[in-house]
Amino acid sequence: MDRPWLYTCCDFGQLIDYSKVEIPPILKELVYFDDINFWLSVMMMVFNPIFWNVVARFEYKTRFLSRAFRSPRVACVFLAVIIFHLMLLRSRRFQLALQSQPRFSDCFWISPILDWLGPSLVAVGVFLALSCFWVLGFYGTFLGDYFGILMKSKVTSFPFTVTSHPMYYGSFLEYVGMALWYRCPAGLLLSTVLLGTYLVAISFEEPFTIEIYRQKNAKKST
Repeated sequence: MDRPWLYTCCDFGQLIDYSKVEIPPILKELVYFDDINFWLSVMMMVFNPIFWNVVARFEYKTRFLSRAFRSPRVACVFLAVIIFHLMLLRSRRFQLALQSQPRFSDCFWISPILDWLGPSLVAVGVFLALSCFWVLGFYGTFLGDYFGILMKSKVTSFPFTVTSHPMYYGSFLEYVGMALWYRCPAGLLLSTVLLGTYLVAISFEEPFTIEIYRQKNAKKST
């Protein structure tokens, strides 16, 4: 007699015929999962925060970039240029995905709302990101903490009065706005992926940054 309660989780995985698992038809109509632009966009969204976190932490522990460029500031600029170009590439891949994916059919009452809401979210996102850059400065924005370029004190002014991570959430709003502007369901899904990668990045970056400044304050007190 078959007793399914005796199976382990791995046994259940072997019992599933994955060849029969299908994506719901309505989802297939909203998102083309066989579109290479969609997956390249996902790849860039996942890769970017992994890249800058791994490189920045390795720099913090070994100073390999600072030694290579003989200056932590020059090394930080070098990494910032790479990050900036990776962000441009990610944005381009996202744009190509929007162009190759299905769109909402125009509706007489919702179309004007999207025409207003999409650009508005993009504008708010850009404003948050630029405000963050203005307050933190170049080195504060591009991981200067990991290079030993520390700020005098924690920034608490706007836009940090709105959210503790305005650069990340601003970027997320930009992508949501673009997705609505293009009327693209896949764009909303990709925006969710971006938010997920940012939340994971925050879970690693925030405690590490707190520890950097804790050590700084501990050295001052001694």
